[in-house]
Amino acid sequence: MQAMVLEAPGPIEQAPLRVVTQPDPSPGAGELLLRVEACAVCRTDLQLAEGDIAARHSPFIPGHQIVGVIEALGEGVGGWEIGERVGVAWLAGACSSCAFCTTDRENLCLDARFTGWDRDGGYAGRATVDADFGLRLPDGLEAAAAAPLLCGGVIGYRALKRSGIQPGGRLGLFGYGASAHLALQVARYWGCEVCVFTRSEKEQARALATGAKWAGGYDDSPGLALDAAVTFAPVGDVVIAALRAVDRGGVVAINAIHLDRIPQFSYDLLWWERELRSVANFTRRDAREFLELAAAIPIRTDVGTFPLTQANQALQRLKSGTLAGTAVLLP
Repeated sequence: MQAMVLEAPGPIEQAPLRVVTQPDPSPGAGELLLRVEACAVCRTDLQLAEGDIAARHSPFIPGHQIVGVIEALGEGVGGWEIGERVGVAWLAGACSSCAFCTTDRENLCLDARFTGWDRDGGYAGRATVDADFGLRLPDGLEAAAAAPLLCGGVIGYRALKRSGIQPGGRLGLFGYGASAHLALQVARYWGCEVCVFTRSEKEQARALATGAKWAGGYDDSPGLALDAAVTFAPVGDVVIAALRAVDRGGVVAINAIHLDRIPQFSYDLLWWERELRSVANFTRRDAREFLELAAAIPIRTDVGTFPLTQANQALQRLKSGTLAGTAVLLP
């Protein structure tokens, strides 16, 4: 198979991912072998490629938003059949027995493993997945449309839950990329009034067209206090802007695996029982709930497709902010 492999991180402009041809993987006990139909590109992939997030091993294949078709079953696999379509997301495994796993918090498991980081991902023609962590996908979705749901969609949904937003509430989304675009559709389905904060006038217009009540810059005011906010931009200044915008008792959920910093700020912004919460990964329950919602709403994804061998170019476009929607690699 062809694969895009990262041996040493570097600026994405220098194309650190290289094309290799290597043997197809074989499914181990409890695993599925998938023929990859599509793999969406995520900012976490960019952070791994550039070294902002340290690699767990080297070389490795990135990619954790995989749609594939089962080609082979490993020993002991039940509940799946050859030819079925499977989704693969960031959470690749957990111990199932620790205090976190046994209380529906497997996203916090100390032995959790992650696709495209601990184990090879979907920037390849084939991939393996622990059968217990494969996800069933809604019928009728094309592979390229389904792939972005498997990270940006699921983690955005968990961020909404972490924010505590209630149906009909006033929600702020800070940063408006692919994940926020999907979260907006869920929040509107819940009847929320959604205000979107982004520097991009193009993205402001896109948010309004998708159902936002208001859209403006990070320092602009929508004229109302928010019940909750989710920050998507990996920039600490944006977290402070969100704190300024929420009402007393409001929650700011930080949806970022890597944040540049949180600058010093006045305690007055946090007082009156405002809260900051991080969002770490997601659980399989989150994924199942979100995929059911995606089919019911139905959620619309905006994608731009690239051949697998143009993964570096897709990541460059993501970094430069010139992508319209989510980049999806097609082997």
